[in-house]
Amino acid sequence: MQHFNNDELSEMATRYRVQLINSLSGFKSANLVGTCDKQGNNNLAIFSSVFHLGSSPALVGFIMRPDSVSRHTLDNIKQTKQYTINQVSDDFWRKAHQSSARYLSDQSEFEHVGLTPEFIANVTAPFVKDSRLKYALTLKEIIPIQLNNTLLVIGEITDVLCEESAIQDDGYIDIELLNTVAISGLDSYHSTQRLSRISYAKPDRLPVEIPLNGPVKNEGA
Repeated sequence: MQHFNNDELSEMATRYRVQLINSLSGFKSANLVGTCDKQGNNNLAIFSSVFHLGSSPALVGFIMRPDSVSRHTLDNIKQTKQYTINQVSDDFWRKAHQSSARYLSDQSEFEHVGLTPEFIANVTAPFVKDSRLKYALTLKEIIPIQLNNTLLVIGEITDVLCEESAIQDDGYIDIELLNTVAISGLDSYHSTQRLSRISYAKPDRLPVEIPLNGPVKNEGA
């Protein structure tokens, strides 16, 4: 097994180290963040750092890299306090990846990558029409992370749009049914294959399988 110590990590070529370290966290979700500015210019950018923060209130966070260059997504969220998060599926992942190119603030990534914006009442930010699971958020807090000058952006979910067939009886969303893709490293895209859903872990029994759209077998009290 290859072993890299701290000195070796520090001395690596920059791009090699970036690829290596970004690969360590394994599979990550692929999401497009949709925003618009006060002039109505739409923006779209792919992020692999979206994560669940809590269900009540319904909070989601993502990490914004240092604003040493123009960050249109961040600027727009600060202006309007609204944004959308749109899961990427296997029928448009190449277009989603292209949104990471550095377009100008008045150039809509929707137009340049070939995706269609979609709007609903009371949400100014655009959704991705092609996305099969998406949700709108209102900005709640931006927390600076001093260690590397990144920002933790926290939003509260206000609206969820999901294909009805993917929502199971217990509220679980079958993202595999939606052909959602995952990212590893910076630029590797993956489809998934479920092993199983299993019951809540308890110290006095082994977990059992949870059938899709069915009751848990032998879960007990």
